[in-house]
Amino acid sequence: MKYEKTIFLKNDSECLLRSAGADDAQAVLDVFQLTHAQTEYLLTYPGESSFTLSQEQQFLAGQEESGKAVEICAFVGGQLAGTAGFEPVGTLEKVRHRADFGIAIDRAFWRRGIGRALTEACIQCARQAGYSQLELNVVAENTGAIALYRSLGFTEYGRNSRGFRARGGRWQELVLMRLELEP
Repeated sequence: MKYEKTIFLKNDSECLLRSAGADDAQAVLDVFQLTHAQTEYLLTYPGESSFTLSQEQQFLAGQEESGKAVEICAFVGGQLAGTAGFEPVGTLEKVRHRADFGIAIDRAFWRRGIGRALTEACIQCARQAGYSQLELNVVAENTGAIALYRSLGFTEYGRNSRGFRARGGRWQELVLMRLELEP
């Protein structure tokens, strides 16, 4: 799915939001490793992704050509600040109305409005793709993200008290949230 929009952030800097393509693969891999080292709130630790550059190129090319998935990059001053996207939960008839959302932003760019802008872009694209529900899991300690999602209409539909097991053995509770996209 293709997407492109220029926005202005809270500090009045310009930010280009656009769908990622194969040419963005190295930058996307780099920001993935960086963001996953910066917080305990994401699914993986650095080094756990086994995607090669070639695999990332293929994945991003597929996302760009898909009518049911997207990966959107946020560029500030030409630098990749973060990514967000969604994929179908599945292709079976009973679940094809659902998409799974994920987002990661470089800590150097937090609290500028990029998370809201990327999430809003994904909501718009999910509606355009015909989904009736956008879903996410968020670590309960990540109160800022939960507040953002609630402000955009996401509602909590459950919790998993042992959703993540962090290094050192500490459990992280996951909040399951969804946004109903139908009027």
